[in-house]
Amino acid sequence: MTARIVSLAEAVAELVHDGDTVALEGFTHLIPVAAGHEIIRQRRRGLTLVRMTPDIVYDQLIGAGCAAKLIFSWAGNPGVGSLHRFRDAVQHAWPVPLEIEEHSHAGMANRYVAGASGLPFAVMRGYSGTDLPAHTATVAPIQCPFTGEMLTAVPALNPDVGIVHAQRADRRGNVQFWGITGVHKEVVLASARSLVTVEEIVDELTPMPGAVVLPGWAVTRVALVPGGAHPSYAMGFSERDNDHYQAWDAISRDRDTFGQWLTEVLG
Repeated sequence: MTARIVSLAEAVAELVHDGDTVALEGFTHLIPVAAGHEIIRQRRRGLTLVRMTPDIVYDQLIGAGCAAKLIFSWAGNPGVGSLHRFRDAVQHAWPVPLEIEEHSHAGMANRYVAGASGLPFAVMRGYSGTDLPAHTATVAPIQCPFTGEMLTAVPALNPDVGIVHAQRADRRGNVQFWGITGVHKEVVLASARSLVTVEEIVDELTPMPGAVVLPGWAVTRVALVPGGAHPSYAMGFSERDNDHYQAWDAISRDRDTFGQWLTEVLG
């Protein structure tokens, strides 16, 4: 079975449902921003959003009222400052209340790995000396049965939908990406359904040094979305738009200004 190639609107309509747990991943690179905007346009509600580093696309999803909960490890506008729509939701329940579940980067990555591996939880040495275990129910001490060492367990992450952006796919739905690959592979394999937006679709994948290939049988849907990572970047296709991140700070600070931006996205 191979991944079916469809439009972005069709993919989101088919895969993302109200109340789903949805992960849009990409570590500074290959962030599926266009897919996030399509979720906003289709007015999905009650989502549990999962991401290692929620940045401005999650600020936008939260401000648009799509999210009921955020599972994350760090939140901010990278290189600029805070996420103001995120803060407004946590502090003032605007536009809707937002539950948060906070982890470390290592904790989130290990949770995806456990989910991709079909394991119920991951074991790690992290979290020692932090107060996260006191505030996060999904962090628990566990004793090694072989050495007696006290470690930390975190449950597997298995999103309903995992969404990533990549450089290319072939016509059979095999996906190829390179550069900073983050947890792309892990989130796709951990999720019940997956969507990969790509810069181009080719007849045959050209080997690239260090590239990761996701076979078509591991991907649910592929959508051709050139520039779909903007304002993040796709190595070999685009550069990071730093001005866009700077501009978002002013847009997101004020509810009315954000509302004007949202109206433009909704068309």
